[in-house]
Amino acid sequence: MLTTHKISADFYDDSFKLIAIHSNLEDYALTYAINSSCRLHLKRMPNDLQTGENRMFSLFDWDDELNDVYWTLISNKCTVEEVVPSEGFFGNSTVFRTDHLVDEHKEVDYFFKMDGVCESMVVAKVKAINTIAKVITAYPVDVQTLKSKRNLIF
Repeated sequence: MLTTHKISADFYDDSFKLIAIHSNLEDYALTYAINSSCRLHLKRMPNDLQTGENRMFSLFDWDDELNDVYWTLISNKCTVEEVVPSEGFFGNSTVFRTDHLVDEHKEVDYFFKMDGVCESMVVAKVKAINTIAKVITAYPVDVQTLKSKRNLIF
């Protein structure tokens, strides 16, 4: 007899904390500002997070081994270029659309993910991020209510 084992969708560890950030800063500028205000050492990962054929989200991380915390800053938006075929005088046209990593929070520009932190550290980081000049607002997000939280598990 053969035994079949199934891996449940609940197998993934989703015990991370999440901060939503609204800002019009470029990803590298926001990372620099967060590193300065929160005393972190986030660096660009060699590969962006790719969730589809043309969907790539910028990713910055830092593994703080001393405090056993893993920090990740990820963009929630990416611009996808599509060629729309058309017949006629003008030929094919190019269309740009914006895709989101977490669809239920389309207004959020970046997510700051923290593995291994307590609630008081989240509050402290939210206060520090809100002091950055070009950050409109930052606030904690309840991960349990997210429908697309699997997109944040990588």
